[in-house]
Amino acid sequence: MPSCEEKRVIVIGGGVVGLLSAYGLAVGGVSVRLLERQTAGREASWAGGGIVSPLYPWRYSPAVTALAHWSQDFYPRLGEQLLAETGIDPEVHVTGLYWLDLDDEAEALAWAVREGRPLHSVDLDSVHEAVPPLGPGFSRALHMPGVANVRNPRLTRALRSALLRMPNVTLHEQCAVSGFIREGERICGVHTADGDIHADRVVVAAGAWSGELLAGLGIELPVEPVKGQMILYKCAEDFLPSMVLAKGRYAIPRKDGHILIGSTLEHAGFDKTPTEDALASLKASAVELLPALAEAEVVGHWAGLRPGSPEGVPFIGPVPGFEGLWLNCGHYRNGLVLAPASCQLLADLMLGREPIVDPAPYAPAGRLG
Repeated sequence: MPSCEEKRVIVIGGGVVGLLSAYGLAVGGVSVRLLERQTAGREASWAGGGIVSPLYPWRYSPAVTALAHWSQDFYPRLGEQLLAETGIDPEVHVTGLYWLDLDDEAEALAWAVREGRPLHSVDLDSVHEAVPPLGPGFSRALHMPGVANVRNPRLTRALRSALLRMPNVTLHEQCAVSGFIREGERICGVHTADGDIHADRVVVAAGAWSGELLAGLGIELPVEPVKGQMILYKCAEDFLPSMVLAKGRYAIPRKDGHILIGSTLEHAGFDKTPTEDALASLKASAVELLPALAEAEVVGHWAGLRPGSPEGVPFIGPVPGFEGLWLNCGHYRNGLVLAPASCQLLADLMLGREPIVDPAPYAPAGRLG
């Protein structure tokens, strides 16, 4: 067997999970070819909000929690590292997060005690003092300081730039994968419009498109596109000092005063068309949260496709019966949150290192049709 340094790996998908997978493997000495059907970082990784926390972390399984906690602790270092390497700042922006009028507040507080996370009940007067533009009509609040958001378009640009600087990485954009090269039980490459590409291992990190890709091998991967629409306002830089979340909708401040409002959850196949109904709904949520936005202009409205999966638990690891085929996909609403830990776990497993978390909950074995 060749050593790790001699391994050739193909990563399919140029979103944050594919980019970080390629980065982690390349740092480990692997020769990586990253294949992206369009431009790297322009799908769900670009469209998302970038909160470095699940929206309701207490509603997820311990498998999601383990990845989220590791990533949350790692993100500031990742931002600094990418800025130093590329000159592009992913803007890991620590603002804290307020949850308003939760139905399951008791469960949230119990989870925080169990997990040792700093989530506390706070009175509304202190919330209005800390977040002056917050609207009236809310009665209860929970607060977690230290929660950050990342400027996800900048994050993917920084990762792309970092990969282009690495001698053992080749980035192929506008390069759609049409199928896999199979020799017996082994996957040893992919078919593309530009020709066949061979490798020792192939990692599928294609987000919402992962299921379609694997269907060609007769593998039923329960990952499907779930559409999310968002809108963007431009306000003063100090307009919103913290993230706020109520009734399933959130407001995220960027450092330059842009305010993101999201997000819808729609099962509409691979249709990414923004709709007037969603625009009206998101505007109504924006004004309920932050009434001053009624006078602000919407400067952006877009949609992306999340890789929906059962309970939001990603698939990370080798595929049984298909030697050489690996997965890192199915992160649903938490791709940006979970990406650093997911990609570290993938690299640990592929390079034979001690994994950062127990890999069993994410293993494709027993979870595929």
